[in-house]
Amino acid sequence: MKKQKINLYLASPRGFCAGVDRAVKIVEESIKRFGSPVYVRHEIVHNKDVVNSLARIGAIFVDEVSEAPTDRPIIFSAHGVAKSVMDEAKERKMISIDATCPLVTKVHNETIRHYNLGRHVLLIGHKNHVEVIGTMGQVPKNNITLIETEEDAYKVKVDNPDNLAFATQTTLSIDDTSKILSILKSRFPNIKGPSSEDICYATTNRQMAVKSMSKICDCILVIGAENSSNSVRLVEVALSHGVKKAILIPNENKLDLFLKEFDPLKSPNIGLTAGASAPETLVQVLISKLKKDFEVNLIDHEVTKEDVKFNLPKILR
Repeated sequence: MKKQKINLYLASPRGFCAGVDRAVKIVEESIKRFGSPVYVRHEIVHNKDVVNSLARIGAIFVDEVSEAPTDRPIIFSAHGVAKSVMDEAKERKMISIDATCPLVTKVHNETIRHYNLGRHVLLIGHKNHVEVIGTMGQVPKNNITLIETEEDAYKVKVDNPDNLAFATQTTLSIDDTSKILSILKSRFPNIKGPSSEDICYATTNRQMAVKSMSKICDCILVIGAENSSNSVRLVEVALSHGVKKAILIPNENKLDLFLKEFDPLKSPNIGLTAGASAPETLVQVLISKLKKDFEVNLIDHEVTKEDVKFNLPKILR
């Protein structure tokens, strides 16, 4: 029986960004340098496959610094941590290694700078996301306010509208953030912001690719974890730009469920991308499974090239 033909558009860029790649290498190099185990506070990145692969070579993941013994290194995740977390490791005289993405560190530094200048900071982001918790923990809690929605932007009250600044979580929807910022700038014309956008290059590029694919695809698959902010945003971006169906694929089980229901006659044009913390291995697994059942015409859908690289911390160089 002849296989049904489908067009599979591969988003480029997709998958690991420079910050995630750096964080994973930090764990790997720390194990080589200090031996196993090394302790990592929270998931190093939001992807179970990555976390499990690092656990197999000697990484132990904990929720708090206090769960790690003082004679072993503690690594802080790519999402960043509150100042109090770093202070705790210092007080316990631990070897601490910071895997915070440099673009998140940039937001931390901006937030601290505004605080030092006496400004109240409005942080655009999602409540309880680990990156947001880390950024809000850079300054006293009375000096920073979380803005999650357009409604928040309309309603927020500040003591001094002329002494105000904003910062953003790095993995937000570009479009949603733009709307919130527009409201804040309209209400507070003198609000200060970063010299360049806080939303990271990788988030921006992956959303651009999805928007472009949305014009030609019937369905878009996003490989990424359910707790990965940038992956979830890619699904939302696809749906908001006219795609009939956009599905988050966190693991092979979800992929198998999709394939059971997939009708190539209804959706002959599929877009495939991966969040910034999803390894390319999962992309290749999906392609292989599709090729078993269908005649797959692979089409590279490149919107831009990425050549960003971040250095490892001095302790590991």
